[in-house]
Amino acid sequence: MKKVHLITCIACFLISLSYAQKKADLQDINTTWAKFYKAFETLDYTLMAEIHAKDLVRVSGGRRIIDYDSYINNYKAGFERDKAAGQTSNISLRFFERLCNDSTASERGVYKLVRNKGTDEEQAYYGQFHVLFKKRDGKWKITMDYDSSEGGTIGEDDYNKAFAIDDFDKFLN
Repeated sequence: MKKVHLITCIACFLISLSYAQKKADLQDINTTWAKFYKAFETLDYTLMAEIHAKDLVRVSGGRRIIDYDSYINNYKAGFERDKAAGQTSNISLRFFERLCNDSTASERGVYKLVRNKGTDEEQAYYGQFHVLFKKRDGKWKITMDYDSSEGGTIGEDDYNKAFAIDDFDKFLN
């Protein structure tokens, strides 16, 4: 009986290891998020193009669904308009769910977009997001990006309740 119990415990442990998220995968995904942040800071749409898959599905909550080309062209036009107007953008993410294996990830959380930070025209915008990643050619690419302000109900409190991008321990099994 002890032998059967020991074998069962070992089997359960090995199965749990096969499903456990790895900190290294989350850190690797964060390299993609770093480019996302940098795209906003520098108003560089080419960084957005680099981190999104060509078969991207982009959903703007309650409004529309667009493809990769439309999404990137919208950023190109918007970032160029912002540069010409002297506007700035900083985005940050906090998470309430991060699930991944070695090839697929699902991440949900709250974003905060600050326009014209540190000026009299500073404005902050909040929304929830859900992003799906696929690892392609060794790099994490965003294949689905959904966000919504949930009718304007997402705010600073929601943002603060979620976990920081580098708070990996909250998401390890």
